[in-house]
Amino acid sequence: MSRYRPPSAPVSNYITAEGERALSEELEYLWRVERPIVTQQVSDAAALGDRSENAEYIYGKKRLREIDRRVRFLRKRLEILKIVDQPPTNQEKVYFGAWVELFDEQEQPLKIRLVGPDEIDPKRNYISIDSPLGKAILGKQLDDEIKFHSPSGLKQYCIEKIEYHKP
Repeated sequence: MSRYRPPSAPVSNYITAEGERALSEELEYLWRVERPIVTQQVSDAAALGDRSENAEYIYGKKRLREIDRRVRFLRKRLEILKIVDQPPTNQEKVYFGAWVELFDEQEQPLKIRLVGPDEIDPKRNYISIDSPLGKAILGKQLDDEIKFHSPSGLKQYCIEKIEYHKP
């Protein structure tokens, strides 16, 4: 008997040059630095004898599987990603990579950047173009009002500023 998994929603294959560099560096670190260290630790633990009760061996094998899984994912993902490193010709509208300043009904500012799903970072206000807000503002221009459904209810924003270089 198998578990049914519904197909995952399609995600965009766009990434900024900085995001691609970060994923490549992670792949390089995992493959060239961390994996050899863990492999040596597993080898040392296996030399100690009984592997069935050897916590270092069991944990090391588990960590190797995690590293290999992430390496496979990163290699496949990096092959299909499209790097967007040039701003669009029409910089009056919101497209991928834009820094956008929004104001809500209470005039509270919200500054976000539209990025791909591999670069989402709430601390830096990087949101995915596949998110509800990302889909709502994509293709809009200055002074457009946006309404979208968020998990906390209906939200309304007005676009005040669009930039394509780091503010």
